[in-house]
Amino acid sequence: MAATQKETNETGSLPTELKAEQALGLIGLGLMQKISREGESGWNWAIEESGEKADLHLLRQRLELTALAIETGAPLTTSEVTQLLGAKPGSAKTERGGLIAQRISRNVWRISKGNQNSTYWRN
Repeated sequence: MAATQKETNETGSLPTELKAEQALGLIGLGLMQKISREGESGWNWAIEESGEKADLHLLRQRLELTALAIETGAPLTTSEVTQLLGAKPGSAKTERGGLIAQRISRNVWRISKGNQNSTYWRN
């Protein structure tokens, strides 16, 4: 009879009831795993929509080069401005993401800081 009581105590120490939030979480986790196995998951936020992972090393280099171009006021080519701004400038004065690219002459540009409130593309 002591053995029967011991078995009851061991199984009694495991929680048999789940809270509603825990049950919902387990169901959601199971569904996410099933969707991922079937290859239908579009919910991986580490991967961009184009299917590429964000390269933070290249982003850091781009930001450092942009800061250096602003500090020095060095003349840049159109392709260099395109790389730094992330888009090809469409006019002689282009603002994007708070940066202003001004064309000095043919294929010569200078980048400076723009209005801090401006975060859109302006030609």
